[in-house]
Amino acid sequence: QVHLIESGGGWVQAGGSLRLSCAASERTFNMLDVAWFRQAPGQEREFVAVIRWNSGRTYYSDSVKGRFTISRDTAENAMDLHMNNLEPADSAVYYCAARPTVLFTEVVRAPSAYDSWGQGTQVTVSS
Repeated sequence: QVHLIESGGGWVQAGGSLRLSCAASERTFNMLDVAWFRQAPGQEREFVAVIRWNSGRTYYSDSVKGRFTISRDTAENAMDLHMNNLEPADSAVYYCAARPTVLFTEVVRAPSAYDSWGQGTQVTVSS
């Protein structure tokens, strides 16, 4: 497991942008799939995006594709989620999560597959 520290989030009007960051303490993201999930009140936790750290390949949910960008900063050992053209439906608590990379397999989008989680950060988008 890895200790994940999230930052960013906050309040923004619809159409605006926010950036979330996730950093790992005590180890690097090497050989990890690092993802963002979100959970709105009364809803299940849902996959947003993931980056396979070593290859840099990224994957997105259909609901955020084209609006959100997940990126890595290997020098800072941090992962960012740039969120553009935000909608009220994007309002949720956003969680950073990580799991060991399993080579030659597809990334996993199920929350239950991730064994390291951050504390969550609130994103609120007003209409």
